[in-house]
Amino acid sequence: MTEDSTFHHGDVSADSAPIVEMKNIEKHFGNIIALAGVSFDVKSGECHCLLGDNGAGKSTFIKTMSGVHKPTKGEILFEGKNMDFESPRDAMEAGIATVFQDLAMIPLMSVARNFFMGREPVVGRGPLKRMDYDKMNSATTEAMRQMGINLRAPDQAVGTLSGGERQTVAIARAVYFGAKILILDEPTSALGVRQTSNVLATIDRVRKQGVGVVFISHNVRHALAVGDRFTVLNRGKTLGTAKRGEITPEELQDLMAGGQEMAQLEGSLGGTV
Repeated sequence: MTEDSTFHHGDVSADSAPIVEMKNIEKHFGNIIALAGVSFDVKSGECHCLLGDNGAGKSTFIKTMSGVHKPTKGEILFEGKNMDFESPRDAMEAGIATVFQDLAMIPLMSVARNFFMGREPVVGRGPLKRMDYDKMNSATTEAMRQMGINLRAPDQAVGTLSGGERQTVAIARAVYFGAKILILDEPTSALGVRQTSNVLATIDRVRKQGVGVVFISHNVRHALAVGDRFTVLNRGKTLGTAKRGEITPEELQDLMAGGQEMAQLEGSLGGTV
């Protein structure tokens, strides 16, 4: 995949206030320092990519931003207010939604039931109360249509969808239920080229709706296709943030690989890395 000029890239003003800010975040697990002073922010209508190899601290970052972990030090601001999330539910209620790699879906359950899982609308009262399947089916169909996917039947098992389509269901679900910030955990890591393109197009649509997207990835090419800003995480520290056009794919890849460490290794191996 190459950088795609057909994608919209937000003209986010440098003066516009971020929706969410993480300031000098540290997270310790006993003697292990997983995050060592990470600062990161995302604004409405932009895609801010957090890049890093395995072990860089991306998972801890996601869980800290989304309320799974409380930071050991530092501040999390949401729309300018200091937040102290007690749980992922607190973060979701504030407007921070996370789509993890496992997608939290039940394969044999319908697309619509997965879409509304835990928030099913009902009709009737008392012993006559039942799920409003018509509302779930119509809302799911429309939400997916807005993401560029026409469902054959919203009552089909979600397991019959492709990996990219299931990603889109999860993203559409988050947006439908009011996400202002969408954290995507390696959404393209297990997908083929066509499915990856579909997911990147979905991210583009979400950004156009004014949602701030945090795209976690180790794939520079995928990030460059949709990203407006890029922050590299290495061993729990941020190595810098660059806007689109300020850094080359090679420079991003080098930062992810450890920069000077990789150069030294390449030299010791005779330039074979």
